[in-house]
Amino acid sequence: MTAIVKVKDLRKKYGDREVVKGISFEVEKGEIFGILGPNGAGKTTTLEMIEAVRPIDGGTATIAGVDVGGSPWEIRRLIGVQPQSSAFQDKTKLTEVIELFAAAYGERVDPMEFLEDVKLAEKANSYVENLSGGQRQRLSIAAALVHSPKVFFMDEPTTGLDPQARRNLWELVEHVRSKGVTVILTTHYMDEAQLLCDRVAVMDNGVIIALDSPKALIKQLLAKGFTKKQQVEQADLEDVFIDLTGKGLRD
Repeated sequence: MTAIVKVKDLRKKYGDREVVKGISFEVEKGEIFGILGPNGAGKTTTLEMIEAVRPIDGGTATIAGVDVGGSPWEIRRLIGVQPQSSAFQDKTKLTEVIELFAAAYGERVDPMEFLEDVKLAEKANSYVENLSGGQRQRLSIAAALVHSPKVFFMDEPTTGLDPQARRNLWELVEHVRSKGVTVILTTHYMDEAQLLCDRVAVMDNGVIIALDSPKALIKQLLAKGFTKKQQVEQADLEDVFIDLTGKGLRD
């Protein structure tokens, strides 16, 4: 495996307060890599520094061999970003959104190809203001991929989505990876991280306190003697909800 993202001793300060305290990690090409932690742990700040959105105060970060601090504009061509909440113009058709984002990168694309990929083809001529929260998230994924980025960043992508939209987004993440794109995401949903991520870094108070695959981290916890009441169920309430209301997306 080859590391496409390399972070070494990364630091960020706001005044006298250091919020990212010299973290180091690497992300392999084609990996789905999660950054987990409580609010205020430094997850979003870490992503923003690697994305060349926020200045790096110390240490280095590279993507595909390009230094983030030294070549921020080149980095922005290498990455796609899905923020926590999208901010598209309401009176814009979905095809126009895709064309607009492609033009920003000097690309000419077939909007329908990207909308079909995220199951929004039927909404192609609808205005953004008429989309649900889940549909907006799917549109933001399509818009972020118009220039064929090498690394795709997602910051809490399923927050506020209903179960159908959430599971559909999981499938989209896997689909993005299948195209050879490396995915780095943050999430507060541990089931999401366990299902999607090849490896996770757990952050707290600006430092990485654990980094491994979800399975390995669980084994490490059990090796410490951790136990809890065992109750194996073949389904959970979310499965019941989806079975009762249908697996399809509510468009």
